Amino acid sequence: MSKHTNWFKDWFNSHYYHILYNHRDYSEAEDFISRLFTYLNLSKQNSKVLDLACGKGRHSIQINRLGYDVVGMDLSEESIKYANKFSNDTLHFSTGDMRDFTFPYKFNLIVNLFTSFGYFNDEIDNQQVINSIEQNLGNNGLLVLDYLNVVKTVSSLPTKEKIKKEELTFSIKKEVKNGFIEKDISFSHNQNNHHYKEFVKVIDLPVFESYFKNAGIEIIELFGDYQLNPFNLRESDRLILLARKKDV
Repeated sequence: MSKHTNWFKDWFNSHYYHILYNHRDYSEAEDFISRLFTYLNLSKQNSKVLDLACGKGRHSIQINRLGYDVVGMDLSEESIKYANKFSNDTLHFSTGDMRDFTFPYKFNLIVNLFTSFGYFNDEIDNQQVINSIEQNLGNNGLLVLDYLNVVKTVSSLPTKEKIKKEELTFSIKKEVKNGFIEKDISFSHNQNNHHYKEFVKVIDLPVFESYFKNAGIEIIELFGDYQLNPFNLRESDRLILLARKKDV
């Protein structure tokens, strides 16, 4: 498994990554964020929100527009460089590793959205992400972690498809290998062949329950899609966990 250690550092910083995923638009983010924050009913007064693994900041921007003080953090320097164009007095961005981060204040809410988890080979790293989240939450602080429903996803694999974006045609193959959903991405550009892989760990609800319990975070609600319908193991596309840090 060592062959895909830190694969995300190069791919997430790649120009091609942003071309492939440019369909993740701001209207989609706005609808989901609006619905989520209506449900959470989080006070806007003196509340701080962290968008962990924020990418180019589309969720951070929408949360900030709702009136919250927001920090977006991501490993990708290219993504943060882009996101910084939208910075203001109550919206800031920084680079950082989700496994080990510290801010000079605690957050009332941390969100980790669109399967921005499960990249690491070692279970210790996954647990450390949750531990770091707990350490940066205030008492009774909330966590929203949005993951794919691996039970449904794995049942439909393997798959192959071609996606055309701008002048590029991406050939994509998905399959399960060694406990990971592996996405193989190949394409040609300027007479050069390019090849990348993405790896997302097959993490089901009991494993998340274990991570959270070890960190002192309790799950209080489960959703199965971006309309916040209840989670169904066989039918839901997403596993969206709402959890709270235990009061000490």
